[in-house]
This record gives sequence, C-alpha cells and structure tokens, in this order.
Amino acid sequence: MPHERTLSGPVSSLQVWWTAIRPRTLSMAATPVVLGSALAWSAGNPPLWPVFLATLLCALLIQIGTNLHNDVADYERGADRPDRIGPLRVTAAGWATPQSVRRAAALSFGLALVLGLFLVQQSGWPILAIGLTSLLAGWAYSGGQHPISHSPLGELFVLVFFGLLAVVGSHWLQSDSLSLDAWLAGAVVGLPAAAVLLVNNFRDMEADLRNGRRTLAASLGDAGARQAYAAMVLLPFVLTALLAWHDRPGALLSLLALPYALKQIPRLHRQASGAQLNLLLGATAKLGLLLGLALSIGVFL
Repeated sequence: MPHERTLSGPVSSLQVWWTAIRPRTLSMAATPVVLGSALAWSAGNPPLWPVFLATLLCALLIQIGTNLHNDVADYERGADRPDRIGPLRVTAAGWATPQSVRRAAALSFGLALVLGLFLVQQSGWPILAIGLTSLLAGWAYSGGQHPISHSPLGELFVLVFFGLLAVVGSHWLQSDSLSLDAWLAGAVVGLPAAAVLLVNNFRDMEADLRNGRRTLAASLGDAGARQAYAAMVLLPFVLTALLAWHDRPGALLSLLALPYALKQIPRLHRQASGAQLNLLLGATAKLGLLLGLALSIGVFL
C-alpha cells in the first residue's frame, strides 16, 4: 500500500485540505503565467503587477477547483477504490465528506470567476472567452456523463488549458497582443504537463480498464504510452530551438534541462511499482517547472 495510507492518528484540517488541493500540481498552473508574462515583458511591455498577481491566483484557483472536483467526482463514480495505488484522495479516504469537497471546489471556481471579471475589465473579450472556457473545462474534466478524464483526450486538455491558452492568455494580459512565441512557449510547458497525466494514467491503467475508463495510456497500451511519453518530454526541446531561431536566443537556456528529461524516459515501464511511478510523476512535473523557469529567464538574455 502507498505510504499516504499508513498515516495514523487524527488528521488536521490543514492536512486534509493541503492533500486535497494536490500542491504538487500547482506548478503546472503557475509556470505558464510566469512564462507568458516574461515573454511580454521581454518585448518591452511594462509589468502590470496587479494583473500578474490576479492572473496567477486565478490560474491556481482553477487548478485547485479542478483537483477538488476530480477528487469527489471519482469517488462518487466508484473510480477511487481501496486498492488505488496513486496518492491518497481525501473523499475516498473518508477525510472529508463529498459535500464539503464539492463546496470547496465551487468556492475555488467562484473566486476564480471574480478575479476573472477583473482581468476581463483590463483586457476585454479574449480573456472572457479564455476564462469561461477554462472554468467550463475544469468542470468537464471530471463532470458530466462523459468526463474528459475518462477519455483519451485528457492529455490534449492539459496541453491546451495548462499550456497554450495559459501562456497566450497571460501574454495577452501583459501586452494586449498575440505572439507566435507565446504559442510555442505554451507548448513547451504544456507537453510536460500532459506527460504528468500520462504517467498518472499509465500507473492506473489496469484499474481504469476495469472501470471502463479509456484513457490515452489505456488506448495506446504499454509500448504506445512509453513512446507518447518520450515525445511529450523531448518535443519541448525542439520547440525551444524554434524559439531561439525566432529571435529568442535565450530560449536555449532550457536545454540545460535536457539531461534531466532523458533520465526520466526509461523510468516509465510496466514493471515499475506504483511508488516508482508516483516518483516519476513528480519528476515529470519538476521537468515542466524547470523548463518554464529556464525559458522565462532565457528570454531576458
């Protein structure tokens, strides 16, 4: 059994909700905001700090709301069972009631909507479109009769909303303009984020198939999932080369993360234990953070 389930003694409210929001995933929400803003500032746009802080908090709240909604929705569908090998989920563990987790998710989405209205006031209808789509997608990831998380489209969802739109939207908020560089940079951080989900679904493949969940990993099988993971981990470095060629030479600083990326690829294999795959999941998230921060710094060089 995973170590999270061996905890003994009373569980504090702080521990419950800290576990529920899945803090290790929050870098996937924050990094695109930093990167999109850095791209805008490096082009000569003055930093709009209140807008940046509101954008960052809004992105974090949408990620938290999505995590909480996924926690309670999977429990109610019976997807999170006692034999789960992934990190603990608070609803399934009995740490929190479904009603309280659902209310917390609604509160997170509601606060994100309030902040989003401020951002719309600053930058107009494109942000309204991105914000409403992101909120709807956050619910649809686990909600409805056909949740995205139960389909092969989960990784595409992550690439689009935690990569492309997050970077492009953050860039727009600081510059009121579109940029090819922002789209390329969005893919650079979106692909590792998608790879995180792929590792998660690879780990849970057998349980997902029993529960009728046809994730991308389950659809591709062992070999196909490993190839997809390698592509998601390596393609960002090709894109940074394109950014460097497109008058962003500092983007090559991201190549410093290439040895770390190469180290992760062989770790995805069927013989790996659940604990080993959980470690790979964290390492893949760290790769996305390293890429995003290196690219943010590099564009200033």
